[in-house]
Amino acid sequence: MTARPVLDFHVRLAPRPGAGERLLSAMDDSGLERAVVCAGGTIDLDRLARQLVEGGYVETDADNDTVLKTCADTDGRLVPFYFANPHRPSEEYRSRAAEFRGLEVSPAVHGIGLADPRVEELVGVAAEFGHPVYVVCLSRPGAGVADLVGVARRFPQVNFVLGHSGIGNIDFHALTLIRDELNIVLETSGGYTCVAEAAVSRLGAERVVFGSEYPLQHPAVELAKFQVLRLPPEQWRQIAWDNAHRLLGEEQQ
Repeated sequence: MTARPVLDFHVRLAPRPGAGERLLSAMDDSGLERAVVCAGGTIDLDRLARQLVEGGYVETDADNDTVLKTCADTDGRLVPFYFANPHRPSEEYRSRAAEFRGLEVSPAVHGIGLADPRVEELVGVAAEFGHPVYVVCLSRPGAGVADLVGVARRFPQVNFVLGHSGIGNIDFHALTLIRDELNIVLETSGGYTCVAEAAVSRLGAERVVFGSEYPLQHPAVELAKFQVLRLPPEQWRQIAWDNAHRLLGEEQQ
């Protein structure tokens, strides 16, 4: 494994003064060349933690404007994704989709299941614009990995990214569920090293992307997870760079 090049497929940007500068500094410190940026700060972390266990949701809009503004002056180093609120009409996403490079939907935040018509409308817009769809799944009806598989089968032309190594730290079952769904790739933040290793073995390196979930997790921690795996350089390049560019519709660099 070599340190570079690395594209972090999942970082967050909260609408706070200096957040963009801190993100770029953390990327420099960790040797990250590029990152996919989704809005953060949509929900208080204490409330999010409670919702993950007990259920519930917010109807708060993510600050996509700050994401777009921060990414605009980085010459492509930061790549903006639109964090959709399914409580709003899908037309809000459609009207701005050309400004962004992908879509995120999160039942953990907004509480709407993946098979809900409102989410499917959003995915339909993503299909129109060629956007990959980043999804955070939960261990609850309508929001699980099996539900993501169902949506992926209904939209075979859309590439989906299953965030955080599935559900929890040791979700080998997620790997089984998505194994035959070639339009679903796994983003590795949060999962144990054994899950990352199994993902490469069971899915193939071409269906795994590196992510950190900065600022909740420092990129250096997630990079260390792969450092100990001692993957062949060609596999690491796929995970850290090539696959992300393919999802973004860019030529490999």
